Amino acid sequence: MSALLFDKGPAEHPSPSQVAQAAAGRPRLRVPHRDQIEMHWASLDELLEDDHRARLVWTAVAGLRLDGWLEEIKAVEGSVGRDATDPRLLAALWVYATLEGVGSARELARLCQKHLAYQWLCGGVSVNYHLLADFRSQGGDKWDALLTQIVASLLAEGLVTMTRVAQDGMRVRASAGKASFRRRGRLESFLEEARQQVETLKQLADESPEELSRAQRAAHQRAARERTERIEEAIRNCEQLQAEREARAKIACEPAKEARASTTDPEARNMKFANGGYSPGYNVQFSTETAGGVIVGVAVTNVGNDGGELPPMLEQIEERYDCCPGEALVDGGFAAKEAIRDAAENHGCTVYAPLKDEEKQRVKGTDPHAPKKGDSAAVAAWRARMGTDAAKTIYRLRCQTAEWVNAMARNRGLRQMPVRGQRKCRTVAVMYAIAHNLMQALKLRAEAIQMSG
Repeated sequence: MSALLFDKGPAEHPSPSQVAQAAAGRPRLRVPHRDQIEMHWASLDELLEDDHRARLVWTAVAGLRLDGWLEEIKAVEGSVGRDATDPRLLAALWVYATLEGVGSARELARLCQKHLAYQWLCGGVSVNYHLLADFRSQGGDKWDALLTQIVASLLAEGLVTMTRVAQDGMRVRASAGKASFRRRGRLESFLEEARQQVETLKQLADESPEELSRAQRAAHQRAARERTERIEEAIRNCEQLQAEREARAKIACEPAKEARASTTDPEARNMKFANGGYSPGYNVQFSTETAGGVIVGVAVTNVGNDGGELPPMLEQIEERYDCCPGEALVDGGFAAKEAIRDAAENHGCTVYAPLKDEEKQRVKGTDPHAPKKGDSAAVAAWRARMGTDAAKTIYRLRCQTAEWVNAMARNRGLRQMPVRGQRKCRTVAVMYAIAHNLMQALKLRAEAIQMSG
C-alpha cells in the first residue's frame, strides 16, 4: 500500500536544490600536504620569541663564573685535542630542563633534537645523554660553588640579607622500589652471585672474544661490576642501620628489628610519605631567606625526621657566606631542645618554632611558655618568646617562604629522584636551588631597577 496509485514517471524539471547543487559543483578545499618539501630561511634566533624563558636562562647562566669546569678542560689554544663543549651550554640546558620539570638525561638529549627552545640553547652544538649525565653527576662540588656564587652576588648587591631564614624538609621518592630491600643474609647471597657473574664475563671475554663486540663486553662487565659495588654498599648500610637499631632498642629495652637495605640504591631509606604509605626516599632540606625568597642552603639526608637538621644547615650557611642568619623559622619537627640550644649558643641564631602539645598543656592548667625542669637558657627563652604576639607574627613568614619553595620544587618535578646515591641526589637538589635562585635573581633585580627609577 506504500506504492502510489499512479506512477508520475521521471520529473520533467530538476528541483531547486538540485539546480543549486549542480551550479555549485564539488566544494573546493585547502587540504594539508605534509610531504611537501619547503625551505625556510630563518635562524634559530628568529624562530624563538624574544621573551622566551630560554633566553632568560642563557642570560643568567652566561653571567656566572664557571671556573671549576673550565679549569678541567685540557684542550686549549695552541695545543692538540678535541674542542670541549662549553660548560655554560650544559649548565643552561640543565637549568632550563629543571625549570621545565625534565630530570632525565635521555629525555633532555631528545629535546635538544626536537624542541625549539633546547635547540636554540644548543645553537648547533650536538650533545648526548652521556655528556649531560656526566656533567650533572660529576660536578657536585662545582654545582655547590655555583649556588654559593649566586647567593653571594645577591648579598653583595643588597638584594638578599641573612637576617632571617626559613627551613623545611620534603621527602622525595628514591630511584628504588620496595622489593629491592633485602636483609643481610639475602644480600650476601646476592653478592656471591654478582661476583660469580663478573668472573664468568671475564672468562667469556678470554675464551670467546668473537661472540660480543668490544663495546658490548665492556658494557656487560661494567654493569656486573656496578651491581657488585651496590650490593657491597648495601651490606655496609645494612650493618650500620642494624647497629643504630640495636642501640635504640637497648635504650628502650625492646628487641631490635632486623635491618634491610636496597640493592638498587643502598643509601635510600623507607620513609613515611604524605599519602600515609612507606616508600624508599630521601629527606631534602631547603633553607630560604625570607625577604627575597632565595634558597641559601641545601641538604639531603636519609633520615625520615627533621629533629637534628637545623644545626648542620646553620653550619653550612656560615661556611658558604661567612655569616649566620640571626633568626631561623622552622616547624615543630625541628624543635628539639638540643637543636635550639646549639643554634643559640654556637651560631647566635634565634629559633622560632611552635611548642609541642601547647593546647594539651593549657587544658591541664600548665603554662606552656613557662620554663620547664632541665631547660637550658636558650630553650627557656624560646618557650617564653613563642608566647608573644611579635613571635607569632614573625613565625607566619615560615609558611609563605619555606612551603612555597617546596611547592615550587614539586611543580618542577622534584617528586622522585632521577639518580641514585645520596651524593648524586644532593646534586639534583642543589640544581633545583640554582634554577630557583636564578629566576628569583632576575625578579629581584628588576624590582630594584623599578624602585630606583
